[in-house]
Amino acid sequence: MFSDPTRKILNWAIIIAVLMTGGAVWSSARTYSRSIEPSAFRSFSVSGEGKVVTRPDVAQFTFQIINEGSTDIAALQRDNVERGNKINSFLKEQGVGDKDIKTEQYNLTPRYQNTYCAPRFSSGVSNQATTACPPPEIVGYTVIQGVTVRVRDFAKIGAILSGVVERGANNVSQLNFTIDDPVTVENEARAQAIAEAREKAKLVARAGGFSVGRLLGIDEGGGQFYYTEKSSRMMTFDAVSEGAPLSAPTIEPGSQDVIVNVTLRYEIN
Repeated sequence: MFSDPTRKILNWAIIIAVLMTGGAVWSSARTYSRSIEPSAFRSFSVSGEGKVVTRPDVAQFTFQIINEGSTDIAALQRDNVERGNKINSFLKEQGVGDKDIKTEQYNLTPRYQNTYCAPRFSSGVSNQATTACPPPEIVGYTVIQGVTVRVRDFAKIGAILSGVVERGANNVSQLNFTIDDPVTVENEARAQAIAEAREKAKLVARAGGFSVGRLLGIDEGGGQFYYTEKSSRMMTFDAVSEGAPLSAPTIEPGSQDVIVNVTLRYEIN
């Protein structure tokens, strides 16, 4: 048997242990409750949009060298290479770097000619009979080389477009303007969106009679680029007499709106 002093010490030790265990259980339950309650019952969301209007700094277009000829493939390829080299040298003279000239397409395809076989009719017989037709015959080939060019000096865009045509490109298309490094602009738009959402959260809390708690999550809708009406999507060349140089087309890059949308989710206090 324990003496009275020892029994009292044991009793107090048991009481303290029970209280500590209960406190730990209560703390764990409270933590768990706070972890699931805000998202399900005690939270609210607000959205914000950030918009930055910026001027594009890169123009991009595609040109093609299309050669149609006889079955002499070597002659077609030589002509294609010669014209491609002339255009490439011209682009380098205009300050376009190697990294901004990229061959996207090179196709060599045959052109076929089919023989028409007329039906034969026997005299007095309504049924028709046809002779066997020979297979399609290759009468020539077409060589197509497609190159994408990025121009960073907008003052030279018109001259470059007309220059590649003068040196052998017979299809120029897909002119568009973009931002070479959009990260900085997107970050600016994102900061605007978050600031707007924070202000909305304060207004909602004030109107609802509660205070804004912890930030529980951020969802981003992503950065998107929009061309304004001033951006040129098409280009035309003035008509000129044969042998005369092409007039440089007028190109207006316009501006772009970079828009980022975010949604912030807060705990209600």
